[in-house]
Amino acid sequence: MELRESETLELKKSTAELKDAVVSIAAMLNKHGKGRLYFGVRNDGTVIGQTVSEQTLRDVSRAVADGVEPRIYPKVEKACLAGKDCVVVRFSGTDGPYLAHGRAYMRVADENRLLSVREMERLFLARIRGGARWEDEPSGKKPSDVNEAALRRFVKKANEAGRIDFEFAGVRSTLNKLGLLAGSKLLKAGEVLFCDGNPAEVQAAVFAGTDKRTFLDIKVFKGHVFDLFKQSETYVKEHVDWKVEFGGLERKEIPEVPVDALREALVNALCHRDYRNPKGNEVAIFRDRVEIYNPGDFPEGRTPEDFLTGKERSILRNPLIAETLFKCKDIERWGSGLKRIADECAEHGVGVRFEVLKSGFLVTFARRPASALLGTAGKSSHKSSPKSSQKILALVAERPETTIEELAAALQISPRAVKKHMQNLKAQGKLKRVGGRKAGRWEVTG
Repeated sequence: MELRESETLELKKSTAELKDAVVSIAAMLNKHGKGRLYFGVRNDGTVIGQTVSEQTLRDVSRAVADGVEPRIYPKVEKACLAGKDCVVVRFSGTDGPYLAHGRAYMRVADENRLLSVREMERLFLARIRGGARWEDEPSGKKPSDVNEAALRRFVKKANEAGRIDFEFAGVRSTLNKLGLLAGSKLLKAGEVLFCDGNPAEVQAAVFAGTDKRTFLDIKVFKGHVFDLFKQSETYVKEHVDWKVEFGGLERKEIPEVPVDALREALVNALCHRDYRNPKGNEVAIFRDRVEIYNPGDFPEGRTPEDFLTGKERSILRNPLIAETLFKCKDIERWGSGLKRIADECAEHGVGVRFEVLKSGFLVTFARRPASALLGTAGKSSHKSSPKSSQKILALVAERPETTIEELAAALQISPRAVKKHMQNLKAQGKLKRVGGRKAGRWEVTG
């Protein structure tokens, strides 16, 4: 195979040129939205090869992930050219303009040209006006691959919710009314919503302790979004503790994690995830907590606290998927998910924490200790300890920027209870707030 550099092909002698390679990748993405890059080949096409190990492939993948923004997920493989080992990187993306190490480039012939501010503005406008979302792209599946039973169940549920006014009238007709077809082609949104054989998955596990060193059970769920949601919910409910309360002759079973909050976290994780990311959603159950992980960047310039007020408007990564889930009432109101989770947990005295990670978004529910599951009917089964105030002072002294939600999760009491303790501490002159609500910190004064 003869290789020659072009607007979609770059050649590098070795991975020692990783930094320059990242620039070439961003430049090709900005020009053509895809490309290939080889390590172990001179720019004149001469194959010289290089040492390729699993660590080499990981280093290349990490360099691209850390160097290109918005994040892409290249396919990095070992390749044999002219009998010599090389590395080939295949990449694509439609979320440009892309930056390499914080700067934007455009591929011109076989060179990478630095873009001006005006050219950057043009690319941003082009993206806003005509940028294609992943969910709007044609799927490799056909309408005949759709799980008809799942689609029928959805239509029935959406009708009962009063959010659609049509009955099931065949797969194609129904998909068309839901906006999940482009001509005769099924969109990727329709694939993950109603096709069993799609790339979406949820990894679920139960761990023996508070870290991931020893697991007691592990599962990988596959299927359409509605199946993934149901399987994930069932898995958590089967592996957390429940208590029984009696009110008169009625028996009531209560889980450690409020079911409504759990459902909201799971459906939000599946709705708002980045489906371009090959990494799946995760459900991890530890001795002290339950974690729901969603691969996908949090909205730029926003924090979880912005949505907890209930005033911030939703920024949808997958609006077509979100609209479909809204129609069957799996999503109640856009932008209200985090607040609903927080309010539900506060009502049940369960700590919850929202974290923006480099690789995605994490919701953590605190599991209540076994002794707290011995509550009585009509009373809260989760009481704050008399020592809570002292624990708050110790945690704040160690990490002044900590939040109410983080303290609630650490103490396993409700955010409302934390606020009451902190009000008392401030009244006693032992604690004060320095700075604003978002950028402020706590200070122990007594």
